Order: sequence, then C-alpha cells, then structure tokens
Amino acid sequence: MSDTIAAIATGGGVAAIGIVRVSGPKAIEIADKMFRIIGGGRLINAETRKMYYGELYGSCHNENRDKLIDICLCMISRGTFSYTGEDSVEFHCHGSPVVLSEVLRALFSQGARQALPGEFTKRAFLNGRMDLTQAEAVIDIIEAETPLAARNAVGQLQGSVSAQVESIYTELINIMAHFHAVLDYPDEDIDEFKLQNYLSTLQNAETTLAGLMASHERGRIMRDGIKTAIIGKPNTGKSSLLNALLGYNRAIVTNIAGTTRDTVEEKVLIGNVSLRLIDTAGLRHTDEVVEKLGVERTLSALQNAQLILLILDGSKPLQNDDLDILLSIPQEVPKIIIVNKIDLPCVINNNEISEHLNNSQFSILNSQFLRVSALTGEGLDGLESEITRQFPEPDKKSVGEIITNTRQYDAITRAKSSISETITAISSSLTPDVVLTEIEAALNAIGEVTGKSMREDIISRIFERFCVGK
Repeated sequence: MSDTIAAIATGGGVAAIGIVRVSGPKAIEIADKMFRIIGGGRLINAETRKMYYGELYGSCHNENRDKLIDICLCMISRGTFSYTGEDSVEFHCHGSPVVLSEVLRALFSQGARQALPGEFTKRAFLNGRMDLTQAEAVIDIIEAETPLAARNAVGQLQGSVSAQVESIYTELINIMAHFHAVLDYPDEDIDEFKLQNYLSTLQNAETTLAGLMASHERGRIMRDGIKTAIIGKPNTGKSSLLNALLGYNRAIVTNIAGTTRDTVEEKVLIGNVSLRLIDTAGLRHTDEVVEKLGVERTLSALQNAQLILLILDGSKPLQNDDLDILLSIPQEVPKIIIVNKIDLPCVINNNEISEHLNNSQFSILNSQFLRVSALTGEGLDGLESEITRQFPEPDKKSVGEIITNTRQYDAITRAKSSISETITAISSSLTPDVVLTEIEAALNAIGEVTGKSMREDIISRIFERFCVGK
C-alpha cells in the first residue's frame, strides 16, 4: 500500500455535488500541489477533518498554476483519523462528470493511480480500521433495498456481529493459552488446567453462535426479498394484481385467457417487506406448445416460492381447476388466498371457499380470505397488512445481528459445530489434546468471520464486489 490511489466516489450522472477521493502516503502532498485555499494557507498545514474553500487546478509548475478545474471544497484526514487508516483527501466538486474526470486526470498526472473496486475499504480493513464483517456491511448498506436491511447493515458496521464473535474468539484463546502455559511451565504457580472449568464458557459460545445461525434465513429474506409467486387460473387477474402492487403497468393485461406465457419478476416494497413478485402463466391443461412451457415455468416457480398469492376470480363460481391448483401448492409454504374482481358482482363467499378446502382435506395456514379489486385498488391495504403479519419485522434489539452473508454463515456454522464437538469430547472425558484440536478448528472458523484467518485471494474477491471509489 505504498502507492496513492484516487477515484470518483459518487455516481456517474450529473448531480449537485461530486466527490473525488484520494488515499495513500502522498495524498496530501499531491492535493497541496493542486488546491489553493482562498484566503491563504496550504493543505499540508491544514487541520484534519476541516473543510476548506478554494480553487482546484489541473496542472502545476512550482508556483505557477493554470488550468482552473473548479472552485470547490477540500477536506484532509491524516493517518488513523481517516476512513482508510492512511492520509486521505476528498474534493467536493460541482457534480459534472466532465469536471470529476478532469480532477482524476490531474491527480493521475501527479502520481496517483486509479483505485480498484473496493480498494478504499480494503485498505481500511488491512489497516485495522474495521474487521471483515464490518467491511462487508459497507457493501450491504450500499445495496440495501429496504430501510430494515439498511439498519441491519449499519448495526453490523458498528460491530454488533463482530463483538459477539470476537468475545468467543478471546475466550477460546484464553483456554488454549491456559493449557499451553500449564504444559510449558509445569514448575510455575499456574492454576491446574481442567476442561470441566470451561464447559459453561463453551456452552454459552455454542448458544451465541446458534442464535446467529438462526438469523440467517431471516437475513437472506431481508437481503434478497421474499420469492412470491402469483398463481391462479388464466384470466383471474394475476397480471393486474402485479401491476397494482408495482404502481405501473409492468405486465400486459387483456381479457384473452393465456396472455401471460412466461414468468415476469419484479421487486416491490410492502411496508418493510421486500417481495420478489413473480407473475406466472395461468394454470390449466393445454396442448398449445408455448402456453404449455409457460405452465411448466409456473409450476417451477411454485416449488421455489416462499410466499404464494392464489388468485380466484370472485365473479365466477369455484371450479375443479381451482381445487387442482390448491392441491399443487406445497403445504409448508405460507399462502394467501385472494378473491379478485370485487368490483364485479361476486358469487364466491368465504364459507364456500372453506368448505371447498375442507372437502379436499387441504390444510391452509390462513383462516381469512382477502377480497380485492386489482382494477380499482380496493382491498390492497388488507393484502399489505396480511403480508406484514406473516413476515413481521424482527425485534429491534436484534437488528444489526441478523446474518445476511452466506460466507459468514458458513464460517459460523463450522465454528459452532467444532464447539459442539468440544463439549461432547469434554463430557466423554477425552484427553485435552483431542478437545483442543476442535477448539483450534473453531478459532480458525471464527477467524474467517472477522478476517483474522482469511486467505488473501478470498479477501480480494470479497472487495471486488464493491464499486470503485468505496
């Protein structure tokens, strides 16, 4: 990290403000050559984390400055006071892509190089400003699609997960240190090493890791959204419901049965719940080749769904096809039955639906059936309430401790497994060397969570997910 890097830190479009970041041993020196503080003074003598107003030039020859690029603000951060843990500079310019490109070009001419994706955060990690869970939380904040996901990522950036796994790591290190101290210095006055004395500590660690593991499914839904299949017979209003929830016409709607031939997927935020809505082809027996392919894709979406919205046409009597569709839904998947088209004379009532289900010996999780009009929007607030009820927000205390990262989940799972094996070995009165082998495996796994024992190539791959400038 002996070189100095630079990148545009804001989006590529026109904006009010655009930021160019510089980090490295020559960051302040380079910036001092390019920036003249209005009112006097030089950046090399400037205060840390204080904004200065001045003129930014593109080429400099001693004291002769030319090619004014912008009149802007500049802030320096020295060493450990910066995001990266090394000298850093930010130019807050007018948000013209041309201006920002000129700033970069000038920086490169002074010896800086283009930063790689995620290189600023990678330097923060390598310089000890954050661990790997916090670094990954940075990209989670950037990519967050719901307020809840953003809050959870901020909590992880503050160290909510780090604190828990680091505490376990320290306890395991203490056990290893005690064992080796007794082994290496038998004549010293050191407390006798007894595995049973550490059983409670290991059990607490096991409980903590199990709790983090249990949060992963919720975290996956928080990050990716809930796969929600909208199913039903042709012409029940599936595409109309999709459009109504999205607030614009995404899917083609006609009164011709079989208009939707393929699955259409879009994301929508319902309260704090992100749904990956999948509009499917109507389920019915057909010999038409293209429509048949659409039905096959519908059945595939049905098997992979985490929530199913079954649409019934309330203006027509229930038919055997409706029952067939009900029977095709996996029993364990949450589902909501929606009677659509209540803007028309309705011939279906809730008792009839219940009787239909009871006669089919079909177990359903919901005792109420929602009535909506996808055309007018009537009843959609009830649908949103039911979705929120089925997928409630986690306890506020746990936000920030929900594992959304599969890499972290895998390492925590291995750590928990090794600690469980350790507890079993102690209970079985196995020798300390056998027990400590499992403790060492748990240490390595926890080290992967925080980045203490990660290979360089894997670390590089993690930061490649980041945008340039972060």
